[in-house]
Amino acid sequence: MILIKGGNFRMGKKSDVGKATDLEWPEQNLSVKDFYMDTTPVTNEEFSKFIKETNYVTDAEKIGTSYVFKLLIDENKRNELDKLNVINWWYDIKGATWKTPEGPNTNIDSRMDHPVVHVSRNDALEYCKWAGKRLPTEFEFEYAARAGLIDKNFPWGNEVKNEKGEWLLNIWQGKFPITNDVEDGYLGTAPVKAFPPNNFGLYQMVGNVWEWQLNRRWIPLDKFKNFEIEKEWDKNNKISNDEYALRGGSFLCTDDFCARYRVFSRNGNSAKSTSSNLSFRCVK
Repeated sequence: MILIKGGNFRMGKKSDVGKATDLEWPEQNLSVKDFYMDTTPVTNEEFSKFIKETNYVTDAEKIGTSYVFKLLIDENKRNELDKLNVINWWYDIKGATWKTPEGPNTNIDSRMDHPVVHVSRNDALEYCKWAGKRLPTEFEFEYAARAGLIDKNFPWGNEVKNEKGEWLLNIWQGKFPITNDVEDGYLGTAPVKAFPPNNFGLYQMVGNVWEWQLNRRWIPLDKFKNFEIEKEWDKNNKISNDEYALRGGSFLCTDDFCARYRVFSRNGNSAKSTSSNLSFRCVK
């Protein structure tokens, strides 16, 4: 973990360029206290240690299925599988879990340094309790992602590529959800240190995987001014299926569909939800 020195910052963005329902504006001036944060999302290797010591059974394992993005599944197998009627690029795969991410006969042997996926918020809570940590609030996450920069879209500036034309994050390139040109090198998740860290030494605060947050979804930004972290943690560290916030975007983000991969972007899901792009990191 890295110590994130507290300070003042502007949370949110100046104008309504995104979805109004995400409540990303108007900006709010907030104060953040010191806290420690994991430098990366929790990896498969770290989550494996937790499972080995606790014998914990994840929600995806209990339910028996989890959502897998279609291009991660062998094309010949897709016709045999159950596609979601509402969003047809997700398949509900029997046996898809954190250790078998595309279903039976798949594994994480070559992905131990990738973020763990197919973890619900409830699973993240249990890991946090085992590790003596907690989930971050949205304002802590955004403060850490911005790393002292003002009016920037990303933890490093406003461009998705560096001067050499190299991608600085793992998102979608191509026509979503049909073809991914894989210009950043990754169709699915990337290793947690595949791209440079921000000024605070934190890796992949945008792109790669969505990360579960402490607070509930759809909280107006001005409500964070009086947010009592310990009280909210005590109230929201219970197993549930309520809607909770997500931050960071994922490898499926693209301006053509989901542009929520910027430092101010907001999203959420039900606490039991699991998929190929849901993960977390801890704070203390």
